[in-house]
Amino acid sequence: MTAKSATSRASKTSRKTAISKGTAVSKATAAKSKTGKLPEWNLADLYSGIDAPEVARDLQKMDAECIAFETDYKGKLAENVAKDNGGQWLAAAVKRYEAIDDLAGRLGSYAGLIHAGDSVDPAITKFYGDVSERLTAASVHLLFFGLELNRVDDTVIERALQTPELAYYRPWIEDLRKDKPYQLEDRVEQLFHEKSQSGYAAWNRLFDQTISGLRFKVGGKELAIEPTLNFLQDRAPEKRKAAGQALAKTFKENERTFALVTNTLAKDKEISDRWRGFADVADSRHLNNRVEREVVDALVGSVRSAYPRLSHRYYALKAGWFKKKKLAHWDRNAPLPFAATGTIAWPEARNMVLTAYRGFSVEMADIAERFFTDRWIDAPVRPGKAPGAFSHPTTPSAHPYVLMNYQGKPRDVMTLAHELGHGVHQVLAAKNGALMAPTPLTLAETASVFGEMLTFKRLLGQTKNAKQRQALLAGKVEDMINTVVRQVAFYSFERAIHTERKNGELTAQRIGEIWLSVQGESLGPAIDIRPGYENFWMYIPHFIHSPFYVYAYAFGDCLVNSLYAVYENASDGFAERYLAMLAAGGTKHYSELLKPFGLDAKDPKFWDGGLSVISGMIDELETMG
Repeated sequence: MTAKSATSRASKTSRKTAISKGTAVSKATAAKSKTGKLPEWNLADLYSGIDAPEVARDLQKMDAECIAFETDYKGKLAENVAKDNGGQWLAAAVKRYEAIDDLAGRLGSYAGLIHAGDSVDPAITKFYGDVSERLTAASVHLLFFGLELNRVDDTVIERALQTPELAYYRPWIEDLRKDKPYQLEDRVEQLFHEKSQSGYAAWNRLFDQTISGLRFKVGGKELAIEPTLNFLQDRAPEKRKAAGQALAKTFKENERTFALVTNTLAKDKEISDRWRGFADVADSRHLNNRVEREVVDALVGSVRSAYPRLSHRYYALKAGWFKKKKLAHWDRNAPLPFAATGTIAWPEARNMVLTAYRGFSVEMADIAERFFTDRWIDAPVRPGKAPGAFSHPTTPSAHPYVLMNYQGKPRDVMTLAHELGHGVHQVLAAKNGALMAPTPLTLAETASVFGEMLTFKRLLGQTKNAKQRQALLAGKVEDMINTVVRQVAFYSFERAIHTERKNGELTAQRIGEIWLSVQGESLGPAIDIRPGYENFWMYIPHFIHSPFYVYAYAFGDCLVNSLYAVYENASDGFAERYLAMLAAGGTKHYSELLKPFGLDAKDPKFWDGGLSVISGMIDELETMG
């Protein structure tokens, strides 16, 4: 309902597709035998099914509540807030607004999650589309509230905020008023809102459905994108090459569609930004993240200048381990020759993560354990399921759900640690209510990356074999490069696309040229970019669903590196301060939340400190030979 809460409920997926029914059965059976039985989530905590009477009841209730709210409050805010009891009057209105937001969050989350579980079932697809339309139509009746609230004079709002009932919502109100300079006339806002269903939301669905339908021929089999991408991490070099070439072939055949989607959404964003008065292509994202442009610019500048001592140096090392001068782009994430083989069974992965969490905080582990015991995780690969991974916060009156595609690889264990970090964060922040639980993206990745780091450090400490320690350390460096270097390169790519789009449409060839330019800069001379890689931009969903989201990963990783250094040198009480930071949700600016740890992201040296952790690990790898 609010822009902020809607953003927080977006599924955090790394990519979206479906798995062909023909290949999924055998793969699922094989995976089960190696990984053990994998859990599937129980969405009945939201609704028992798409035909459940409670769904129809709540949709009707939402419609009625939205209309009643508009009838009771529209056109009355300025007058009533200015009265002596204006604070109490407004607090009652905000509480009603929050209750509607929570109900809408429950409906929207259920529709989104069941669709993520099976994105090709026609009945589920229709349900997802219908609920999305109902949510949009109902929320039109609420648009006036934020717009009118932002037109109330600052002094009047400040006087009203002295009322204790309203003072609780101060963070949300102050956050909302930051949007004031970019707010349009009410009817224009309504038009933008209603047209979103036939505008960018429709193009988002087209992207999802197109990706879901793509098939890639690998070894005589027609595969969907998830198992095809998985082959890029296969131990057999011929399988990695075959997968890389299959991806290139299918992407090439579909480049016009993806170029059209990209051009259309970039133009749609440019129109909105121009009407709202945003000066820079990424300013709307920075505002949504509550982070200053200069802070992001400093982060990006630091990472780009560090490419040579991070990714360039690491990939040169990796090529040497494979006894080559250069690695083909499809070998970038290849498992190391000396890495352990075998599949990590689900119970073992669960134990690894929970043990690492418990070593840091019993409370953190207890919350994470509920995801297993209460069936809040969906882990198997199956037909029609969205690939990648995410933790969806749903709404404070319910609980988060984690989706992943577990195949027993070490990276899958890290993904589990990552998503449970999000889940713990979302559980802790839920007490703030639907309006203030959502966390800006700048901090949303902190808990997830910290959870990964805890798990990695514990595994490293338990590994005595020198070669396995080397493999574990190298794997962590690769993950950090993918999180920091790769995401900043993605951000640079998006900036170039959106900037150039202002001058007219970009052909698929031109988009590919920009992609190759930023990838070549970030990957360095030890990665041999072969023909076909120019279209690998097509499957990144963040470019479509959440423009400029990607820098949040680099922000979170560098922040966690600095935070973890404080933890390793901290006296007692760090875990309590850390959990308090997560529990704050969206009630405080990131700078305020970092103060108890002595960290300041505005300090130019801050980012260099986080990057030096990665560089230090590469130093250690170089000494291992």
